[in-house]
Amino acid sequence: MAAPFFSTPFQPYVYQSQQGSVTAFQISGGDVQVLQVMLKSQEKLTAKPGTMCYMSGSMQMDNNYLPENDGGVWQWIFGKSVSSTVFFNPGSDDGYVGIAAPFPGRILPVDLANFGGELLCQAVAFLCSVNDVSVTSTVEPRPRNIEIGAEMILKQKLRGQGMAFLVGGGSVMQKILAPREVITVDAACIVAMTTTINFQLKSPNQLRRAVFGGDNQLTASLTGPGVVFIQSLPFHRLSQRIASRSVAGPSLRDNPKFFIQIVMFFFLAYVMIVSSIILTDV
Repeated sequence: MAAPFFSTPFQPYVYQSQQGSVTAFQISGGDVQVLQVMLKSQEKLTAKPGTMCYMSGSMQMDNNYLPENDGGVWQWIFGKSVSSTVFFNPGSDDGYVGIAAPFPGRILPVDLANFGGELLCQAVAFLCSVNDVSVTSTVEPRPRNIEIGAEMILKQKLRGQGMAFLVGGGSVMQKILAPREVITVDAACIVAMTTTINFQLKSPNQLRRAVFGGDNQLTASLTGPGVVFIQSLPFHRLSQRIASRSVAGPSLRDNPKFFIQIVMFFFLAYVMIVSSIILTDV
């Protein structure tokens, strides 16, 4: 007997592209996927350094400095890569490039023309792009205000009319928000979203979290219209789970709430001792 089908608010992402601008690609694998992109003559593919798995013999690979990527020189000063690997097909025959996902998850092919030519995404979500796509940082190196918006959480903006490929940890769902429709999500679970969505960050009670423990979870309120992609396992959450179960436990300096809990314990013990003395004297 077949299981019943229910229409849910969140649906798996299905790639759609305009008929006249189809880029040939194939996504293989399950948990850790590999993307193979076919490049015609004089076409290029821009990817993050270290993600190339294989390529055809006719392809040319160059590690180029792109000042508009990731904030340029300021990010380089703080130890972040500002280069991108560019693959170019100079021959007359078609070539191909295999790009591997850097962590377990799903590769999302996105045609920016279907999203108004702009998309906000996490800094670790961008994998590669074909032809007319620019990747810029949305965080000012010298911020003039402390307002936290979508640009502070989703630190990259994709612009253009070409193809971009993103990576989401775990399983990835998409939600199409109607006008004035509101959802609340974990800010770390947002892979990408359109710029038409109104983003408002909700900060938790830091004092309560420091005393009683808990994850540093930031929730965000998203108001439509627009499209948002949600991942079930953000990369930083995966790395934290691995580190917490490693042989060497985390150091005390990585857990500042531990010291606050110790201070609270001694303070409560002091109050109880003093109270017992006073009650005894009475």
